[in-house]
Amino acid sequence: MKILVLNAGSSSQKSCLYELKDVQSDRPLQPLWEAKIDWTHQQNVSELKVQTAAGSQLEEELASESRQAAIYRMLETLWKGKTQTINNLNEIDIVGHRVVHGGQEYQQSTLISPDVKEAIARLAVFAPVHNPVNLEGIEAIEKILPNVRQIAVFDTAFHAGLAPATFVYPGPYEWLENGIRRYGFHGISHQYCARRAAEILGRDLADLRLISCHLGNGCSLAAIGGGVSVDTTMGFTPLEGLMMGSRSGSIDPGIIIHLLKRSDLTAEKLDNMLNRNSGLKGISGVSADMRQIVEAISQGNERAQLALDIYIHRLRAGIGAMLASLGGLDALIFTAGVGENSPIVRAAACEAFRFMGLKLDGDHNLQSPIDADIATADSAVKVLVIHTQEDWEIARECSKF
Repeated sequence: MKILVLNAGSSSQKSCLYELKDVQSDRPLQPLWEAKIDWTHQQNVSELKVQTAAGSQLEEELASESRQAAIYRMLETLWKGKTQTINNLNEIDIVGHRVVHGGQEYQQSTLISPDVKEAIARLAVFAPVHNPVNLEGIEAIEKILPNVRQIAVFDTAFHAGLAPATFVYPGPYEWLENGIRRYGFHGISHQYCARRAAEILGRDLADLRLISCHLGNGCSLAAIGGGVSVDTTMGFTPLEGLMMGSRSGSIDPGIIIHLLKRSDLTAEKLDNMLNRNSGLKGISGVSADMRQIVEAISQGNERAQLALDIYIHRLRAGIGAMLASLGGLDALIFTAGVGENSPIVRAAACEAFRFMGLKLDGDHNLQSPIDADIATADSAVKVLVIHTQEDWEIARECSKF
């Protein structure tokens, strides 16, 4: 079975082709073909990078007439040119799409139909940056492969089992009736990391209490008990929760009321402020990138140090909240760009939980571990660094259809 995966973001489009000979395979496979389009560096230019398992590579810059044209060119490299991996598109059996928001209707991966497309478009009001581009990828495939099955793998689905006390906000009950509730995000990543953690530990996932820390430009925690999400930090939107690269995370809503009363702020300006100019970027004035924050700290930048201090404080507080939801902890997981690559963040986060017997192996933490336990042998809690593989998790979901 050949599975094409499209993982669309607001400024990039990633795609992979997997071949599953055993549809029950749990271990990540190397893609036969990988491609990425980046729209961030030059206006009206798409930067395309492609590589194959056979070692072929391609880099191109495309004049962006449209995102769909760029996506078509990306897919064309599958069956044409030096990165050709298949003879024709009919070899593709199924296409999987990461879709950020599935709302209350879609609580598991779903075969895409006109009704599902309509729902994805309607739910764009909750995820305006992501759902429209997710839909764009679906429609691009419809034009190229009109008869292939397409699957929507929802980022919110992993959190669908949250208890009402967890997902209902303490505002007017009408909020809930209008779909305003906690949904949670990064579900595909949290789901993959939980399953991978069980493999690394040689334990049954159903017996584990895990806290998964997805720390990238966007950040969220998930408390996972018995293999399901029982609590998470992101909520109605991906803005809630931890301090992030350029997002504020949770703040006193009275701040918004105060600003609206005393300034000319519009909804658009607020959105830009909280989603794009807050977090590490807003406090440091340097960058949303943790690597640049750490570099600025080494040069004596006090605002960068403050940004890191706030980030760690809120990360520790979030882990504490997830710990309370689980009633104990078997393993703490770090994943995504910061989680996988910042020993400073991992060490600082773990330091606060020494009281419960968590002991970090400092040397191992510094050695760029991947899919490894970095706790000491006598630690009461395992500390895992896991390379998240959302595209593979999407492929696994597709293999069920």
